Amino acid sequence: MLIGLLSDTHSHYDARIGHHLQGCDEIWHAGDVGDEKVLDELLALAPLRAVSGNIDDRTVRLRCPETLVFEVEGLKVLIHHIGGYPGRYAPGARPLLQRERPGLFICGHSHILRVMPDRQLGLLHLNPGAAGRHGFHKVRTLLKFRIEAGRVQDLQAVELGPRV
Repeated sequence: MLIGLLSDTHSHYDARIGHHLQGCDEIWHAGDVGDEKVLDELLALAPLRAVSGNIDDRTVRLRCPETLVFEVEGLKVLIHHIGGYPGRYAPGARPLLQRERPGLFICGHSHILRVMPDRQLGLLHLNPGAAGRHGFHKVRTLLKFRIEAGRVQDLQAVELGPRV
């Protein structure tokens, strides 16, 4: 299964996002969607799983829960917008991780692309950076990868261009 993963669009959607997510089996959005029109654009490309983030209003929150936990191809996935990263998890993330025991933990919020294993909790942590134009990041990014037999494979970082 081919997954396109993005976060922190902050109401921004452009043709580059659509180009890179074309052909994905599913698209996952790790929060701070902004305008719900971004959800509609992504849904036009592929089935969508999305969580709300700290900037999202009521309309996005009605469509996107704060946390998603699901299984794909034998891999348990947890998506939560403010998560931190291994060694520095956000206060609300650690109890979620200990309770759910995912093999893949995805978050956004920092606008910093990170791919890190957490050997202590036995998971892979992914943060796709920010695909939108709002924030301090210099380059807009997203991630693409395959999930096969319970493992993330063929992971690639995609640069969408400068933030401005």
